[in-house]
Amino acid sequence: MELLKLDDFPLKAFDKIRYGDTDRQGHINNATFLTYLETGRVELIYHPDFRALDENNSFVIASVKLDFIKEIKWPGSIDIGTGIINIGNSSIRLHQQLFQHDQCMASSETVIVQVNDQKGVSRPLSDRAKEALEKWIITV
Repeated sequence: MELLKLDDFPLKAFDKIRYGDTDRQGHINNATFLTYLETGRVELIYHPDFRALDENNSFVIASVKLDFIKEIKWPGSIDIGTGIINIGNSSIRLHQQLFQHDQCMASSETVIVQVNDQKGVSRPLSDRAKEALEKWIITV
């Protein structure tokens, strides 16, 4: 998958790199990359002007593919680019990249599925939700 620049993403977020995010080698722990991706994903899903979730539903992660490109170092911040590659019946495929000092540090593709909160089964996205999500579509 081709790497994008931060400005290519329709949604940009950031996260502070905490000292506690480091591992014994002094770079950011691999698991923390997923936390940074969550920051961008949540800002898209719960965006106040473009709510994607239908009432009584949640999004769950069905799959994550994460490519580590460079080590992230403390201190500083991470910029997170997030866009939607595809909107399915009940799922959304996201492309995200993490940036430090304008360099791409990681690239990810995540599939999230809308599920009914009471039954725990997938639930189709409403037309209203699909329309809200179209704002975030990118071409990769």
